[in-house]
Amino acid sequence: MRIFSDFKEIKAAVGTEIGASDWIEITQERINQFAEATCDEQWIHVDQERATKEMPGGKTIAHGLLSLALAPLFIRSVIGLKGLRNTLNYGADRIRYLAPVPAGSRLRGRVTIAEAEDVPPDGLRVNYHLVIEIEGGTKPACIAELIALHYR
Repeated sequence: MRIFSDFKEIKAAVGTEIGASDWIEITQERINQFAEATCDEQWIHVDQERATKEMPGGKTIAHGLLSLALAPLFIRSVIGLKGLRNTLNYGADRIRYLAPVPAGSRLRGRVTIAEAEDVPPDGLRVNYHLVIEIEGGTKPACIAELIALHYR
């Protein structure tokens, strides 16, 4: 984990990769819980028996949004910001799902600080470039630009 002492250090890191998170397993249980929470219970996510017969690779796949929903975990695991009062999710840009995530896969997030701009009176808007990798995969599961507002 890289620790930043102040906003000046974050701004100095624009354009640099901060690091990669630990791997996290995408279990069928996690997929089922996400399906239930979002009311997206399409068979490709939750019907293991049908997936065995009809899906390439014979496994269910995680929701693209499940991969994206792990973004805060991935970012917090590689970046520490001292002296913050709070952080708000400001949104996301350029989200792309490039490869399916079969149940049982492991994902990690590779984080780069793409932009950082002061937001008066005591804030900093940071655009994080996130690449969500699949262990052993040839393409990322997802790439996204995520925007956070940090306040001190």
